[in-house]
Amino acid sequence: MHIVRCIDGNGMERYAVMKEGTTLVSALDGDLYGDFHPTGEKIEVHKLLSPVVPTAIIGIGLNYHRHAEETGLKVPKYPVVFMKNPATLTNPEDPILLHPSCMNPPEVDYEVELAVVIGREAKDLNAEEALSHVLGYTVANDVSARRWQGGRGGGQWVMGKSFDTFCPLGPVLVTSDEIPDPQRLQVTCRLNGEVMQDANTSDMIFSVAELVAFLSTGMTLAPGTVILTGTPSGVGFTRTPPVYLMPGDVVEVSVEGIGTLRNPVTSF
Repeated sequence: MHIVRCIDGNGMERYAVMKEGTTLVSALDGDLYGDFHPTGEKIEVHKLLSPVVPTAIIGIGLNYHRHAEETGLKVPKYPVVFMKNPATLTNPEDPILLHPSCMNPPEVDYEVELAVVIGREAKDLNAEEALSHVLGYTVANDVSARRWQGGRGGGQWVMGKSFDTFCPLGPVLVTSDEIPDPQRLQVTCRLNGEVMQDANTSDMIFSVAELVAFLSTGMTLAPGTVILTGTPSGVGFTRTPPVYLMPGDVVEVSVEGIGTLRNPVTSF
């Protein structure tokens, strides 16, 4: 099932089911994290929103082998975990805003990621049972201010990952029954039409199941928790010369079987 959250023609926020490959949607009734079903009522989509409003956003760094190689860092023994302020959430087609503190000189980078949405409470899981707690998957752009991610962030990544608009999410949530193996998906990022990242989730160091199990160790993952599973090689800061986002750019991040999330870039 392809689920969207949208503003309908009457200005109401609605959940709906989108027929794959079309713009036709029908209303969804019930609890997204419980029992829900399509009603058959046709909806006019005025604006597409992020498919979920996260209760928490947990990021994973350095989770693709080729990305570790391009950064010159060792493959981690355990997942590299950081948090991202839920206020970073950004809808499809809404702008990524470049704060002045990130622009002298430019430092804001793109990161295509497969995003996992937890559907039911998860705690102390093993990898074999982890995916049964996943509601579905969507596409994320883990926008990152690199200097703030480093020294200006005091050695922690949270600030550099948490500027307003730094977590575009969407365009749809694809339920887990339609993606039985999240380790076989192509992920791509295009900047102004040019391919910058092109990889497969098979290159992940820690699988989706391993990540969910690890994060649930002693820590409850509430329904609506979004896990960003890491970005592949091709990020801007590793290039020569570096490539950073600038006003007027357009970023498109895609995951096979889910769709493409598009956001223009502008400044405050």
